[in-house]
Amino acid sequence: MSEVMTIRVDRKTKSRLEKLAKAMERTKSYVAAEAIRAYVDLNEWQITEIRAALKEADAGDFASEAEVQAVKGKWRRGAGQMA
Repeated sequence: MSEVMTIRVDRKTKSRLEKLAKAMERTKSYVAAEAIRAYVDLNEWQITEIRAALKEADAGDFASEAEVQAVKGKWRRGAGQMA
């Protein structure tokens, strides 16, 4: 079940939203709701991961020097293959 929410956006953003909705053959409301949902999903995920990382750091759960070097070497090898 959806609920009504009123937001204010600048004129340029509103115009862009209208054009996008028209191109997608959707309503402005649908496009705005999807954008808000995606934003909330992403930020909830980031906050959850940051809190988990802080908890690990507070517990002293860090990668060892050997683990860091192994990952560093892996990235170097991968970067060389892309060239």
